[in-house]
Amino acid sequence: METTLDPEKQKQAKEYSRINRRLWLVDTLFGVAYALAWLFLGWSISLREWLHQLVTVNWSLTIGSDWLIIALYIAIFGGISAIINLPLSYYSGFVLPHRFGQSNQSLKDWVVDQLKGLAIGAPLGLIMLELMYLALRLTGDAWWLWVAGGLLLFNILVSNLAPVLIMPLFNKYVPLGDEHKELEERLLALAKRANTKVKGVFKFDMSKRTKAANAALTGLGNTRRIILGDTLITEFTLDEIETVLAHELGHHVHKDIPFLIAFGTVSTTLSLFIASLALDSAVSFFSFTSPADIAALPALMLILTTYGLLTSPINNAISRWRENMADDYALSSTQKGEAFASAFTRLANQNLGEIDPEKWVVFMFYSHPPLGERIEKAKRFAA
Repeated sequence: METTLDPEKQKQAKEYSRINRRLWLVDTLFGVAYALAWLFLGWSISLREWLHQLVTVNWSLTIGSDWLIIALYIAIFGGISAIINLPLSYYSGFVLPHRFGQSNQSLKDWVVDQLKGLAIGAPLGLIMLELMYLALRLTGDAWWLWVAGGLLLFNILVSNLAPVLIMPLFNKYVPLGDEHKELEERLLALAKRANTKVKGVFKFDMSKRTKAANAALTGLGNTRRIILGDTLITEFTLDEIETVLAHELGHHVHKDIPFLIAFGTVSTTLSLFIASLALDSAVSFFSFTSPADIAALPALMLILTTYGLLTSPINNAISRWRENMADDYALSSTQKGEAFASAFTRLANQNLGEIDPEKWVVFMFYSHPPLGERIEKAKRFAA
């Protein structure tokens, strides 16, 4: 199998990355403009007043009216946004990957995936927002602390349940079985050396959506398992797969999951505290009734979006640091520098990964070290 970088694919990778960054910028600007329009044109307050009239007067509902008004507001506010943004979602999620040969999906399958995502994400998002506004109504100025604690519990719960409840809705996961017995034994031995208990090694039908390859260590506690895309198993050698999985196990060895959960909790708590201060100013400026006024949701979204944009480079830098550590573990635990370099060269070709992005691009967008750096590190190790 070819393990040298394909110059033509690197040209495609650069163009693919550039177009994706532009689409991200358009999507971000649209989100900001959409929220600003609802605030400055008075649509947000008008919708809240109309819903209040509809629910409490026309429908004569008093008990639970706050919950229903919030649900209806979010459905209208979010629904209009999703409809307007649908062409961009279609282009970035379906047209562009096909144009660059990265997608195997039919339009029907893509639509089904979007509907599945909506069926899962919309109820979860609504529950989280309803609980946030409950905290806003009941806990006053301390709402941000309650919400941060709730998000921590939610993230831990989803991380534990996703491999058994959510992920199987999108892909079929099957044990490797006798066909890949040697690979399974190698990976389980790697996990044992890393002192990681796993429920087994599973293959999933990644090829039904994409030509890209990937592997992961998913779940927490009793749901932790090794998963391999069928594209990885088909296109990569056993040694290459072993180094890719060793990288994932490196995160466990370095306790990256609890570290990143703790760091994320601190960052989220800080963002919500800043949001609570800024939201008070927005309430005064736009004449909302209180921070618990659902009409202030676009303002809260703008505040959190701004915080996310400003802190994204910091989060990415910390992530790259931990990913570097995982690479070091993969190399030292397998002693297979050539296979590691070959695996990530193959990933660059197969996934259209840009090996030498500009430094500002890495600073702003990269949660992993650039592929070129990782390949060179492996070659130095092998030498």
